[in-house]
Amino acid sequence: MRFAIFGVGAIGGYFGGRLAQAGEEVTFIARGEHLEALRAKGLRVDSINGDFVLPAVTATDDPSRIGAVDVVLVGVKTWQVPAAAESMRPLLGEDTLVLPLQNGVEAPAQLAKILGREHVCGGLAKIISYIAGPGHIRHTGAEPYIALGELDNQPSDRLERLRRALQRSGVSAEIPPDITAALWAKFLFVASWGGVGAITRAPIGVIRSVSQTRRMLEGSMQEIYEVADALNVNLAPDAVSAAMGFIDTLPPNGTTSMQRDIIENRPSEIESWTGAVVRFGRDAGVPVPINEFTYNSLLPLERKARGQLDFPE
Repeated sequence: MRFAIFGVGAIGGYFGGRLAQAGEEVTFIARGEHLEALRAKGLRVDSINGDFVLPAVTATDDPSRIGAVDVVLVGVKTWQVPAAAESMRPLLGEDTLVLPLQNGVEAPAQLAKILGREHVCGGLAKIISYIAGPGHIRHTGAEPYIALGELDNQPSDRLERLRRALQRSGVSAEIPPDITAALWAKFLFVASWGGVGAITRAPIGVIRSVSQTRRMLEGSMQEIYEVADALNVNLAPDAVSAAMGFIDTLPPNGTTSMQRDIIENRPSEIESWTGAVVRFGRDAGVPVPINEFTYNSLLPLERKARGQLDFPE
């Protein structure tokens, strides 16, 4: 299959690298130092599942030079999705599938609004990875996994072809019966962990072992579960306990991308994670006091990182 990886960060770099390593035709769309490194040295991935280097990759900052592809894997940050959608128009053919892998639940609708619902599926990834340097991705935890599904949850040949390509690359991939529920189950998990992690500045091993922060984490998840229920999302009754069980399997030094961005004074995805919980809760009439406290507490740091406030820490 012919892939375009739009955004070669921790997610796009890892999964795009595995697809290219498996022999798929992959073009990486990047910019700045990342693009320069990909062109000069290729892509390096350090992984708990085996390190590898792709010494020569196809990389560009101009989607119009690529033409139509079978799949666009979207790996940009959540706030970049609408602009990315406009830029990826030249990549779309009649049956091109756009697979967003952002944390959060809003990317599929944002992409569909610009590119057409027929081109977009729902998707989520589970992996602990980060950019170690230009052209260098490090995977430190969690078995790489992607769930994908048509937005109407109907089976399709194109989705099955993509699932098989991911499996061939060594990625666990499945098509769940309800992709919206799967997205919210991931959202419940990652938004809570990201928020509590950013507040405490502690890795998951500490958060889950201190009774007070463990209760805070579980309470945040319960709020998101209640919001999802009010919005008629069919989450499993044990979604919170399942997420907490998964938390207990993670490597103790694990952190989320939002947590790392806030700690390192970079713009984060807080508006699409904790901020989205607050918005959804307000719209659904569901109180979310833990998430609201977390969002309000982190907002000054987010605005400082975006140049909207200036104060010493």
